[in-house]
Amino acid sequence: MGSSFDLRRREFLGALMAAWFTTPGLFAEELAQTPRLTEGPFYPDRLPLDTDNDLLIINNGITPAVGEITHLSGRVLDRHGQPLKNAVVEIWQVDNNGAYLHSGSANRANRDANFQGFGRFTTGSTGEYYFRTIKPVPYPGRTPHIHVKVRYRGREVLTTQFFIKGHPQNERDGIYRAIRDPKGRDLITLEFARIPTSRIGELTAQGDLIVGITPEMD
Repeated sequence: MGSSFDLRRREFLGALMAAWFTTPGLFAEELAQTPRLTEGPFYPDRLPLDTDNDLLIINNGITPAVGEITHLSGRVLDRHGQPLKNAVVEIWQVDNNGAYLHSGSANRANRDANFQGFGRFTTGSTGEYYFRTIKPVPYPGRTPHIHVKVRYRGREVLTTQFFIKGHPQNERDGIYRAIRDPKGRDLITLEFARIPTSRIGELTAQGDLIVGITPEMD
């Protein structure tokens, strides 16, 4: 007859094995999470009537915004790499003249009226998001960037920024320099690459957004 120690050990191992087979991702390696960065002062103080994922055309307009057309995409993943369905991704950025969709933005008098400035996209089962926008441009005090916010189940789970890989102003930008973790920098520093088949020089950029939650435990 086994000792009480052996009995407790068997009970513990039994519980451990049960958890192994019934808890998705329990023992999966956690991914590096997308760094949280400041929202900044220029989240739109008045949202546009058009908040879709195409920032180049407003409503039924026919004149597109000025700038290098960029197809921005990626996935929203939990900390174990599982896609998050129905996550709402928001982006906002300056137009090609360096003006935000905000009443306090510098250069707002020259804002491109054809640039939406803000967009939303709700992810599907694969966690993917997609926006058509412009390549971000610098403005006084900041390197080019795109602001990103992720909402999930009614609450904000991530606010961050995307940067252009290799841009000479990155290392002079206080927000970018503050990211010390190389993995974190890699997640938010994107390659803006030319699309070889595009006759008008369109770009593509891809960045996954990894948030520190697990849906079944949230």
